[in-house]
Amino acid sequence: MNALRLLKNPMRVREPDQTLPLLADGYRWLPAQWEQTDGPMVRTRLMGRPAVAVRGPEAVRFFYEEPRIERHDALPGPVLSTLFGHGAVHTLDGRDHQVRKAMFVDLLKDPDRVEALASTVGAAWDTAAEQWTDGRRVVLFDESARLLTRAVCRWAGLPLDASRVDDVTRDLVAMVDGFATAGPRHIRARRARRRAEQGLMRLVTRIRTGERKADPGSVLDAVVHHQGADGLLIDTHTTAVELLNILRPTVAISWFVAFAGHALHEWPDQKRLLREGGEEYARAFAHEVRRHYPFAPFVAGVAQEELHHRGEPIEAGTLVLLDLYGHDHDAELWVRPDDFDPGRFTGRTPERDELIPQGGGDASAGHRCPGEDITVRLLGLLSLRLARLEYRMPAQDLRIPLERIPTRPKSGVVLGDVRYGD
Repeated sequence: MNALRLLKNPMRVREPDQTLPLLADGYRWLPAQWEQTDGPMVRTRLMGRPAVAVRGPEAVRFFYEEPRIERHDALPGPVLSTLFGHGAVHTLDGRDHQVRKAMFVDLLKDPDRVEALASTVGAAWDTAAEQWTDGRRVVLFDESARLLTRAVCRWAGLPLDASRVDDVTRDLVAMVDGFATAGPRHIRARRARRRAEQGLMRLVTRIRTGERKADPGSVLDAVVHHQGADGLLIDTHTTAVELLNILRPTVAISWFVAFAGHALHEWPDQKRLLREGGEEYARAFAHEVRRHYPFAPFVAGVAQEELHHRGEPIEAGTLVLLDLYGHDHDAELWVRPDDFDPGRFTGRTPERDELIPQGGGDASAGHRCPGEDITVRLLGLLSLRLARLEYRMPAQDLRIPLERIPTRPKSGVVLGDVRYGD
């Protein structure tokens, strides 16, 4: 191969593999790659295969509307074994994805179901907050994860004995906390998923054999009796995986709740604005928390044949990374992107591909998270309740380490001397 051919097809140049730098640098990795390129995409290698990263509204549309970018081969085994689960909807394409996704859309985007969950979460917060006033030291991340676990299990129709709340919460948190590391957190995440899947598989089997009943119309009932594109019930293991893909993301909102507590500390006026603005301002506040604070760094697909983005070739088999964190902090899209300003979203709903912390595109037909409405509703509700509390912030480590994925304030946001405000 001569030099002229290399220049015409830059993907033939073997880039050094960046998997270890990604694990080491976390959210800083992709911004560092962008700083070294002048083009419309970053060219690199991950997990031994060529990869390109893209960002911006045009890139969002390209990533989600290009039918030749598929997901079934994009998620590495370690992520499936911790975060999503093998056989999950995230791994499907075509008709199989459409049928499975329709179930999630019916369950997670129905306004009545969303409000029912919000009511359950609000009641769980109020019950917990009454106990916090006894002078105890409250770790906001831990407490919100616990109450979200209780609430989502009750809402979904899943039996959860009070004695098991802490164990189930610990496992659901571990699945999220350990997906992007090769260390002890990852081992805990794998073990947590295995325990959770086995327990849910036993429950699914009992329901399908008639030994147990699921409440008619409940989330549990819908998932257990869901039929795939072939008209058959999905297997017991995949059913357990998809039940976890409702429980786990709901409990993951605890990351955003901790960020909300961090924001109220760093920008104290937000507490007053939340109290005065009520639910409308709380929704804008929730959007800004999701934009400002880091959660998912990127999402990935695989080019099934040669593609072109803004005139640049992408070879078949290339990993295509959509830079979520970079998009939501792009100075070309956001005025003063490093400022925390819910005013960006007051009185309006973000455009479809404008704000993409949980992916872009169409949630009903594409791969965008169908639970985004739930995230915004619950985060707004809990942020407003938090703002209405009176509390003291004891000395603590509120740093947010960007080398850690997913990150959160180191202390978990500790509250002291909690009492109800006026």
